[in-house]
Amino acid sequence: MLAADPIVALATAPGRGAVGIVRVSGQGLGTFVQALLGRSLKPREATYLPFSDATGQAIDHGLALWFPQPHSYTGEDVLELQGHGGPVVLQLLLARCLQVAQSGAPVCLPALRPARAGEFTERAFLNDKLDLAQAEAVADLIDASTEAGARSAARSLTGVFSARIDGLREALIQLRLQVEATLDFPEEEIDFLQQADAAGQLLRLRAALTQLLAQARQGALLRDGLKVVIAGQPNAGKSSLLNALAGAELAIVSPVAGTTRDLVQQTIQIEGVPLHVIDTAGLRQNQAADEVEQIGIARAWEQIARADALLFLHDLSRWQSPAYQAADAAIAAALPSGVTVLHVWNKLDQCDAASRAGLAPRWQAGELAISAKQGEGLAALRERLLQLAGWQHAGDGLFMARQRHLQALRQVDAHLTQAHDLLAAQGQQIDLLAEELRLAQHALGQITGAFSADDLLGEIFSRFCIGK
Repeated sequence: MLAADPIVALATAPGRGAVGIVRVSGQGLGTFVQALLGRSLKPREATYLPFSDATGQAIDHGLALWFPQPHSYTGEDVLELQGHGGPVVLQLLLARCLQVAQSGAPVCLPALRPARAGEFTERAFLNDKLDLAQAEAVADLIDASTEAGARSAARSLTGVFSARIDGLREALIQLRLQVEATLDFPEEEIDFLQQADAAGQLLRLRAALTQLLAQARQGALLRDGLKVVIAGQPNAGKSSLLNALAGAELAIVSPVAGTTRDLVQQTIQIEGVPLHVIDTAGLRQNQAADEVEQIGIARAWEQIARADALLFLHDLSRWQSPAYQAADAAIAAALPSGVTVLHVWNKLDQCDAASRAGLAPRWQAGELAISAKQGEGLAALRERLLQLAGWQHAGDGLFMARQRHLQALRQVDAHLTQAHDLLAAQGQQIDLLAEELRLAQHALGQITGAFSADDLLGEIFSRFCIGK
């Protein structure tokens, strides 16, 4: 029943602004518009008029737009009131809408209620104005942290990703029809599938899926980015490196060991890929000056365990010291398994030619040398970070994707692989082959919402902002 209630909410961000919007959506709002504004409105035409309270006094003057169903964002009747963006004014307009709805004359909308987070876009999905991947792209476009991310989300919103999914599904349906048709003629099933080139169709499906999955991984990277943790001994230059990568003085740089006590985080972008870089307290065992630094070190290890990539920063000015080498070895031994580690040697500006020559085998092994202070080697570091992220310089053809999309595509791949094995066996297992193809189609449908559980929809739309 909640899906049938008319809803109202502020459609602009909270706080002060030049313009603020109150949006109402529901079935049969024509008489409500008449009662609220004292006049009817022409569809899809902006009308300048006063927004009055119950006594006839103007709350504000602004624009009213009327979108009769189904030609609206939600597919229902939609009214938008665009006024000045003061929080008090907008709350008065919102309260006035609820007051008119519950007044009882000349018509009432007693069920009008404040919208839940994401409910306008949820209704657009339920009313077939958007599929689920497009609806998610709305939130991704709002939340995009880079220009490349915003452009990719916009392509998903226009249906680029959905069209690729639909193309795969149509090809899969055609193959399913041919496979399931053989179930009525078991004595001819193998010959029939050979004549229909079922193996060739399945091969082309898997090739198209492989390409789509690779592009989806790139789209997910644009959306989620990469969590990069900088760690190492005190005074290795971790804060300097964070500042150099961010292009701003975010962290305090000092020769005093233990200056960084807590995490310092900054999101940067490299070729449009967001990197969430975290500077941590210097790692040392049983030498921390006080309890606060010990807490900072514990937090550093927590972040290391959750990192997508770890920049293990070494100090070239101390690399020949046995004590320093032993401490570095102890840190390396304590690193959690499964974390991608990139060894980076800092303070190249303090390294003489002989030292550089002695460290040449490390550079040949893939380790990097930089000077965070002077910027030397940072371009190579940025390029290596993109490689660690799996970025493939895909250009402007990307669409936005989410982790759930990747999981669904991997499920499709697993079912198609099983279907390939069954078809190659050429045994009397056509019913199992048909079932694998059905499960693959079901997994594809989860991406665009053709098959979606209610709890999945609730989880997706609850992450939207109010009014969208």
